[in-house]
Amino acid sequence: MRIPAANHLPALRRPTPAALLALAVGLSGCTMPNGAQRQPRASQPANQSSNEPATLPASNAGIDLVKDAEKLKSEGRLDEALMQLEKAVAENPRLTIAYITAGDIHREAGDYISAEEQYGKAAKVEPGNFDAQYLHGLALQVLNRIGDAVRAYLRALAIRPDDFNANLNLGTAYLQLGEPAQGLPYAQRAIALKSDDGAARSNLGSIYAALGRYDEAIIEFQQAAEVTQLTPPLLLNLADALGRVGRYPEMAATLKQVIALEPTPVAWERLGSADFRQKQYDLAIQSFRKSLEIDPNHYPALNGVGVCLLNQYLWTGGKDRSLKDEALRSLRRSLQIESRQPKILELVSRYS
Repeated sequence: MRIPAANHLPALRRPTPAALLALAVGLSGCTMPNGAQRQPRASQPANQSSNEPATLPASNAGIDLVKDAEKLKSEGRLDEALMQLEKAVAENPRLTIAYITAGDIHREAGDYISAEEQYGKAAKVEPGNFDAQYLHGLALQVLNRIGDAVRAYLRALAIRPDDFNANLNLGTAYLQLGEPAQGLPYAQRAIALKSDDGAARSNLGSIYAALGRYDEAIIEFQQAAEVTQLTPPLLLNLADALGRVGRYPEMAATLKQVIALEPTPVAWERLGSADFRQKQYDLAIQSFRKSLEIDPNHYPALNGVGVCLLNQYLWTGGKDRSLKDEALRSLRRSLQIESRQPKILELVSRYS
């Protein structure tokens, strides 16, 4: 008797927004909040705004102060630049470009709270300004205020429907909200606008995977891999999609690429799952143990070890009780780390 692989090994996980954002166009020198650093390294939603100048209010009062601030900014004198911008908005509270320039200074310094405040003021002063709405959405998304970001991006797209970055980030934001179907048309539009963009391909693949359309997800991830630098998040997403459709040899080969780039506990554990599903049980337990060498608390790998050992116990006809005891220790340890695993709990109950 063998324990069925599909029922008792950790499920293959769909791509997550965190992995997805890692592949979006990055902001130089900035980091994501809440430690979502790059694991896809300090990258954010796509951030290029239009090269067109922001529309100014009827009065140009204060514009010279903005020009002075931009010069100071180019010289790295940021505090002085911000002081000039404060003077500009004191002179002309409806000077949109002053708020946007202040927001840019804060954003480039990694201060998204202040950036959001300034972009929000610009968007309120001039609702029809694309850059104000788009950059406000960007700051809100980085601050994990995803619902507000969606509304800001929708306002931006009402002004300029075919902006690549706004469509790309809006698709991502809907995926973060757990609404991939809502994000799909925007992710598809981003591809239509820029078919050779790796981030756009990867985002669309993640949305397809979240919708259970794994064959389409594989195509997008593979195309992303052809036009962008290979990264562990991209390859992990591709491997998961391959596993979902039973292409286990390709899944294993992709995971070996991940390990060559970055031998994480997740990569080793998923390679163990791929090996297990190919009935390569000795290789599987080796991969699970490699995962635990890196992180002894990676509970999916503990589950993998436990299931492999239980199978070995059953192959002996139940004679080698040491295998069962070690398997149960591994599974119980997993439950101590994450108790919400009904299938693992059932296994422990059955073999105890």
